[in-house]
Amino acid sequence: MPDFQQIAILGVGLIGGSIGLAAQKRHVTDKVVGIGRNEERLARAQRQGCITEGTTDWQAGIRGADLIVVCSPVESIAPLVEQLVPFCQPGTIITDAGSTKQSIVDTLHSSESVRGRKDVYFVGSHPMAGSDKSGSDYAQADLFDKRVTIVTPVAETDRTAQASVRKFWESLGSQVLEMSPAQHDAGVALTSHLPHVIASLLAASTPETLLELTSTGWADTTRVASGDVELWRQILSTNRGHVLQTLANFEKLLTAFRASLEAGQDEHWIKLLEQGKHHRDIVGS
Repeated sequence: MPDFQQIAILGVGLIGGSIGLAAQKRHVTDKVVGIGRNEERLARAQRQGCITEGTTDWQAGIRGADLIVVCSPVESIAPLVEQLVPFCQPGTIITDAGSTKQSIVDTLHSSESVRGRKDVYFVGSHPMAGSDKSGSDYAQADLFDKRVTIVTPVAETDRTAQASVRKFWESLGSQVLEMSPAQHDAGVALTSHLPHVIASLLAASTPETLLELTSTGWADTTRVASGDVELWRQILSTNRGHVLQTLANFEKLLTAFRASLEAGQDEHWIKLLEQGKHHRDIVGS
């Protein structure tokens, strides 16, 4: 028997489409309902096998779902969940794929509409997988394979629902880590959000007249700068404090590098390059 009789996915893009593909391939469910605003995109996602059916009527889409995964941009996740909860069947579990967690979790656990339904359960999560590409055209059934997904329970989180969400992501191939929303946001500010800012600024600092001189190093370093700007506006805005702290720490390191290079203290800046190589080699390809 599948783990879930019916999964509803709000937002069938790269992440939502990949969830649908993986859930069917791994027999987590036999029915995946995609919910979105564009009928043509939903039809394409269905042809691609990401969903078994699609609808622009979210109330119809969640009817009968025992798991709902919200894959919309981060600023819309909490409002969507608040809207959904009163119409969910008893026992429904809701999770999300948002890149920031504190604001979402805080909003939902103080929401009257959510707190009023003791038989509907929200558990925050964030799969650390993706691409600079967007849309179901780029969905992959193995996108989460051996990739980390972070689950962010709080004191109010139902432990049975938490275990179900953990098992769900593990069933898609993920390695699941559990931490508080604050720990999550501080961590990804350094490992995900800062790299995007640096890549974007590096790309922006390169004059168009010199782009023909770029090669694989520039392309590899700036790849994520191709990500959707509005999506990243929302991510950086909702994690502003942690991102500012990581920028301050990076500025100190950059200042130290520049000072040692300028002073001819080669051993100091070489040590920084060696540390960077060491950390990158640990991660591997």
